[in-house]
Amino acid sequence: MIDTFEKEIEQRERFEFGKNWQRFLSVLNENRIAEAEKSLKQMLEVEDLQGKSFLDIGSGSGLFSLAARRLGAKVYSFDYDTDSVACTQELKRLYFVDDSDWTVEEGSVLNLSYLQSLGKFDIVYSWGVLHHTGAMWKALENINTLPAENGKLFISIYNNQGRASNGWKSIKKLYNVLPSLLKYLVLYPSFIRLWLPSTIRDFITGKPFHTWKNYVASRGMSPWWDVVDWVGGYPFEVAKPEEIFDFYRQRGYRLEQLRTCAGGHGCNEFVFAKI
Repeated sequence: MIDTFEKEIEQRERFEFGKNWQRFLSVLNENRIAEAEKSLKQMLEVEDLQGKSFLDIGSGSGLFSLAARRLGAKVYSFDYDTDSVACTQELKRLYFVDDSDWTVEEGSVLNLSYLQSLGKFDIVYSWGVLHHTGAMWKALENINTLPAENGKLFISIYNNQGRASNGWKSIKKLYNVLPSLLKYLVLYPSFIRLWLPSTIRDFITGKPFHTWKNYVASRGMSPWWDVVDWVGGYPFEVAKPEEIFDFYRQRGYRLEQLRTCAGGHGCNEFVFAKI
């Protein structure tokens, strides 16, 4: 699996998410961790996760694995990207060293036999991950059996904007094939495109940087490093909210929470219950 990952990076067919998450850890603080905990509690409609098992598929920086562990869950984290695994391991070392209730390892959501070896979980979490696998619908199918009876499935998937999504896909492919010194030729214009309209609106309405500050508060993430993740994020697939809803309804799930990006770019969030 490591060989496959490194080959995809070498051929510039995959964004190095883990290296981006390593940079994000430099701005991680208690406030961001608290906001991550808050977002989990809001979407899962709980006050804590005591006595629950939590599977973090594509743990990335490890922030939400950490949040779940601090809320009391027994956490199992895995990622396909070796640098992301290292990030999650570093957060465990910093906050829960030698903790037997938090496991971190390398794994692929496209490896069905690996997933089946993990067992069942009260909460299966995968935020902004499955659409980067190169086989999104297979990944969505593979995780179908992981929630325990009455368990929760919390996922987020890029919204399908039609032609706009196709345009972003081209930008992402370009970003990944460019040499490192030239990537900013794509990154800076994209950052301006994504943030300038809301920044101008905030100043006009007398609330300077309100959208920026609210973004940080929503999940504890970083606007800048999320833009890098968005621009570089390849492979890249999308889906309409109703497609995800129908997919899991047909597999015995009930939709409990839905948060859309109002037709724009970004992720639609879903919390399903296994029935």
